[in-house]
Amino acid sequence: MHVRPAAVAGTWYPGSRAALTREVDDYLSAVPESTPFDVQAVIAPHAGIMYSGPVAAYAYKAAAAAAPYDVAVLVGPSHFSAFEGVAVFPGSAFETPLGLSAIDADGVMAIAAAPMVNRLAAPHAREHSLEMQLPFLRRLLPQVPIVPMLMGFQRRETILGLAQALAAAFAGRRALLVASTDLSHYFDAATAASLDQRVQARVAALDPEGLLDLVESYPEHERGQFVACGAGPAVAVLMAARTLGATEARILKYAHSGDISGDLSGVVGYLAAAMGRPPA
Repeated sequence: MHVRPAAVAGTWYPGSRAALTREVDDYLSAVPESTPFDVQAVIAPHAGIMYSGPVAAYAYKAAAAAAPYDVAVLVGPSHFSAFEGVAVFPGSAFETPLGLSAIDADGVMAIAAAPMVNRLAAPHAREHSLEMQLPFLRRLLPQVPIVPMLMGFQRRETILGLAQALAAAFAGRRALLVASTDLSHYFDAATAASLDQRVQARVAALDPEGLLDLVESYPEHERGQFVACGAGPAVAVLMAARTLGATEARILKYAHSGDISGDLSGVVGYLAAAMGRPPA
């Protein structure tokens, strides 16, 4: 079966096992312990690890505290390939410097039964939105197989269809749903914080319908800039998590690229959030 080679190792994140382990562990060690929470889904960013890693660490540390999981289901936007529906990778694994991240064949089969999901390898070749999740998954949940999916055109029918398909395909399993997205792109820091607060408010309220309404208030070509490049995956994951029993959402961390670069004139926003249930 086809293994998807790492596309951005050595550029977006360290290409060696030792260096990547050190960097991921540094980000995780900076995250304070949180109150117990049965995490069923997370939202995590996907920029270069030096920028988004300190935020993503919050999402994955919360998820790891709620382990074990049977499978991690990754949904991200396609930045390079334009296509209808959702592309699930049909191979056996994703390559990473921390070892192969095995693909869950049963999960692929289950989700590929949905009419908007197709088995397509090509859109995954250059895409970073899922690959940037793997250093944290390999470090914290190395035995958990993945189901990697990219959303093409982020249209309402695709988003709603995928939400239903996710809930149906993984209802009988302990799945961690992962939505990969950055928030607003290239506004000054104050404007970005204001724009991104609208997304945070809808996530915190576990209100995917409100988030979808926000997305659709912009022309399609402006949605990634003003709302989130992976807004469609985020809405689908929020809806599926709620259907699967999530009753609460927590904003774990917000930051932007200017916090690292020092350039506040044009930043990208990053969010870590977790959806699930309080402990019984």
